[in-house]
Amino acid sequence: MLNLERLRTLDALARHGSVSGAAEGLHITTSAVSQQMSKLEREVGQQLLAKNGRGVRLTDAGRLLAEHAARILSQVELAQSDLEAQRGQVVGELRLSAFPTAARGLFPLALSALRREHPALRLRSSELEPEQAIAGVVRGDLDLAVVLDWYNKPMALPDGLVKAPILDDPADVAMPADHRLAGRDEVDLGEFADDEWITWGDGEFCHEWLMFTLRSRGIEPIVGHRAAETHTQLALVAAGLGVCIAPVLGRRPVPDGVVTVPVGQRVRRHVYVVWRADADRRPSIRAAVRALQAAGESLD
Repeated sequence: MLNLERLRTLDALARHGSVSGAAEGLHITTSAVSQQMSKLEREVGQQLLAKNGRGVRLTDAGRLLAEHAARILSQVELAQSDLEAQRGQVVGELRLSAFPTAARGLFPLALSALRREHPALRLRSSELEPEQAIAGVVRGDLDLAVVLDWYNKPMALPDGLVKAPILDDPADVAMPADHRLAGRDEVDLGEFADDEWITWGDGEFCHEWLMFTLRSRGIEPIVGHRAAETHTQLALVAAGLGVCIAPVLGRRPVPDGVVTVPVGQRVRRHVYVVWRADADRRPSIRAAVRALQAAGESLD
C-alpha cells in the first residue's frame, strides 16, 4: 500500500520543482525528502526521479504518480474537513499568513481571540506578500492567507480558492509636515507629479499598482527610494526624502514630522482572506475567518 506521507513528499516535489523547495514547503530537511522518495521508489518498483543538471526532475512514472497523489491528498483534505465539521470542534493546526501591515494590524487581535476561545487550536503565522501567500494556499503549505488588491487593480485568484472580505482600507498620502500640501483636507494624486515617491520593491503588487495608477493620470512617477516596510517608508518621509502612499491598516504610530492627507478619489485597498474550497467546512477555517473579520470591524 502506498504511504501517504511519501505521496505528500512527491506532491511537494511536483509543485515546488526541486528537492530544496519541497523540503521548505514540508518543513523538513532535504535529506528527509530524498529518503522518502527512495522509499517510495522501492514501494512502486519504478524510478520516479532522474537527475537534471544539478537538480532532479520527475520521470514519466513520477509525473503519473504525482497526478494521483494530488487527487489523493485533496480527498484526504476533504475527509479531514468533513470529520472536523461532524465533530464541530476547532482543533488541530492552522497555518496563516498575511502581508506585513495586515500581520501588524489584524493578527494580534484575531489570533489572541482564537487562542482565547479555542485553546486546542495550534496557530502558526507568518508574513508573506499576497502573490507568495496565494501560491502557498494553492500548494497546501498554508490554510489561510490575508491578501489584498486595490480598488482599480483587482488580483485574479486561481480556481479552487474561496475568499471572504475583511475590510476596505483607505490609503492617504504621507508627506513631510512642511510639504506644500500638508495643510489640505484632501489631495489628488496628480498634484504630486513633481515629488519623489517612496515606494515598495520593483515587481511587488502595491508598487505595480502605484505605477499603474499614476501613469493612468498621465504622470511618469519619480521613484526616489524603495522600502518593503510601511514604517521604513514613513521614516524616509519624516526625513524629507519624498512622499508615499500610507494605507491606514498597520501604519500607527505615524512618526513626528509626517502628515497624512486623504486622497479625494477614495483610494482604497480591499483586504480579504482566502482558503481552499476543499477545506471550506473545517470549523477551524470558519473560526479564523470570523476572528479576522471581527478584528477588521474593530478597526473601522
